[in-house]
Amino acid sequence: MTLLAGVDIGGTKCAVSLGRASENGVEVIQKRRFATPVSPAATLAAIETSLEEMLDDSGLRKQLAAMGVSCGGPLDSRAGLILSPPNLPNWDRVDVVSPLRTRFNVPVALQNDANACALAEWQWGAGRGLSNLIFLTFGTGMGAGLILDGRLYSGTNDMAGEVGHIRLEPDGPVGYGKAGSFEGFCSGGGMAQLARARAAQQISRGKAPAFCPTLDDLPGVTAATVAGAASQGDPLAIEIFTLVGRQLGRGLAILVDMLNPQRIIIGSIYTRQKALLKDAMLATLRQEALPQSLSVCQVVPAGLGEAVGDLASLSVALLALQPLSPY
Repeated sequence: MTLLAGVDIGGTKCAVSLGRASENGVEVIQKRRFATPVSPAATLAAIETSLEEMLDDSGLRKQLAAMGVSCGGPLDSRAGLILSPPNLPNWDRVDVVSPLRTRFNVPVALQNDANACALAEWQWGAGRGLSNLIFLTFGTGMGAGLILDGRLYSGTNDMAGEVGHIRLEPDGPVGYGKAGSFEGFCSGGGMAQLARARAAQQISRGKAPAFCPTLDDLPGVTAATVAGAASQGDPLAIEIFTLVGRQLGRGLAILVDMLNPQRIIIGSIYTRQKALLKDAMLATLRQEALPQSLSVCQVVPAGLGEAVGDLASLSVALLALQPLSPY
């Protein structure tokens, strides 16, 4: 068993975890969450204080082997720098690795959140034992973490896997700053845009959907409210999920043809709404992808379920110990 610390830095919340990892899985011992402070310095101070207290409470300070930090990109994982993520104002070339390494005297690694989730699924989830897999976030945004030939692939400057920027249609909901993008169709925010636009059209025709009875209700429409309506049989909500499923299939076909993975693991919305998305996704994927490549690839929800985000930073800590493979 290896004692690891994980740090997840988000735009609104941070989390610090302690966990014991082995080849058979990982056990979270302690976890603390707190609102992200206004400055990088205050955030790092809060992270250090939380971890110090957790180590003291558990009596495991001398057993800590490594730390991992997960954060939205862009970042420079090799230098340990966070490079102005859109959800972290004023985080411009902030070194998060060196202060933690100095304070706790253990190896520290940094990865973006999609890569971190890919590592977690590879080590403990639906990707165990595989050499080639893709993890798709499909949550607030759409990004990919790539495990290729038994190694995390992050690209020349940590920009590999930004699949949300791929344009699937000439126009459509906006994601990653691009209308009609993979993220536009396959993310919580993009799905909400799509649903609001379709609902407004229906309301103007006197056929308001169940999830949005009036124009005043448009701002409150989210992917979750549409999913709830679809599960209750609302025709427009079902139509929206069918369209999103088809676009998901188109995006997956590109990845299957380009990277020839053994498995594509999809988190967040797909994990929760597989029943609403799977049929349309598979029909399009079978139509678009090369049959020989698709024959060796499975598409599955995150094996770690909703816990994948919690375990992601701990998986990065393991990478700090053994950079070439998880164990």
